[in-house]
Amino acid sequence: MKKVAIVTGASSGMGREFVNTIDKRFSSIDEIWLISRRRDKLEEVRAEVNKPCLIIDEDISEAAFYYRFQKILRQESPNVKMLINAAGFGMVGEFDDIASEVLMGMVNTNCMGLTGMISLVIPYMCENSRIINFASSAAFTPQPGFSVYAATKSYVLSLSRALNRELEKKGIYVTAVCPGPVATEFFTIAESGKKRAWFKDVFMANKTDVVNQALSDSINKKELSVYGMPMKLFMVMTKVLPHRLLLFFYKFLLK
Repeated sequence: MKKVAIVTGASSGMGREFVNTIDKRFSSIDEIWLISRRRDKLEEVRAEVNKPCLIIDEDISEAAFYYRFQKILRQESPNVKMLINAAGFGMVGEFDDIASEVLMGMVNTNCMGLTGMISLVIPYMCENSRIINFASSAAFTPQPGFSVYAATKSYVLSLSRALNRELEKKGIYVTAVCPGPVATEFFTIAESGKKRAWFKDVFMANKTDVVNQALSDSINKKELSVYGMPMKLFMVMTKVLPHRLLLFFYKFLLK
């Protein structure tokens, strides 16, 4: 039975970086499944790696995708050693200034899509398998001006931590990745021409470093992967200080 790594959001950004890193670091993986909407980009990714790849050009936010993906799983019957949920997007702006379809798209992709993937893939995982869910440091506290994205990532973090305990008895380990801002195409979409908050450039991380730490933390069965001392300090601060106080100071950071 072939050992498979499945990566959502594989066409760009963090997903693409996970694919390239898994290809280099994990000789035990026989095949990588690439999931994203853009087939042309997935073809580019396949050309970059040495391992065989199965391209699945689908939108995980669409409910119909899960019936088709379930059929693929039944036909292939893989031994899924890694599930990387890297698909997701955000949009900066006040809640009532963002179109309803965009707000729902964030929820459907970041929450529904991720949940559906985990539910379908778990039956094909065995002992010593890993699930890596890409959350964000935005999960640690409510964020005005980024409210829905932060809320969806809080969901991802909460779900990941609970699942890690539930699945431990099966030898399946779940890691939530919670970096700060990372230099990817994410901000091109999220900001859509809006002025970037100054502190995001100050704390911008390299995607390769974030992915390498995430994979190492996953191997070490860590529940959380938080890259960089500033984000670790931020996580501690959000546990110590009341969110009401953090929200008061947050409005000054956005100026």
